[in-house]
Amino acid sequence: MQVRRLDHVNIQTTRLDKMVAWYEEILGLRTGPRPVFPFPGAWLYTDGDAVIHLVGHDGDPAVGSEQNLKLEHFALTATGKDTFESKLNERKHHYERLELEGVGLVQFHLRDPDGNHVHVDFAGNDND
Repeated sequence: MQVRRLDHVNIQTTRLDKMVAWYEEILGLRTGPRPVFPFPGAWLYTDGDAVIHLVGHDGDPAVGSEQNLKLEHFALTATGKDTFESKLNERKHHYERLELEGVGLVQFHLRDPDGNHVHVDFAGNDND
């Protein structure tokens, strides 16, 4: 077996609509098809891949879910660095920009409405 890439991130939330709006408006993902489950949720897509799975709940996480998750962040690779930074500035969205010269990356560190740490990585020479 060989792992090829991370498929998706599953995030539980009590604010499903707000989270969907953030991932669509800030990250440009789009809501798409989702299997029928006995709980609310949304799958958010880029290029035909559902990379974020949101699971809505009423304040009590689903039975069997991880109560003390130790995930510090997840990262997405993107293009269109200048456009993205302009969007963040126009919306007055707080972020931290890091330039990792040794590996040629520029990272934007953000928080979604539930406080999850997300960073978006761009090639250092991505000047759209």
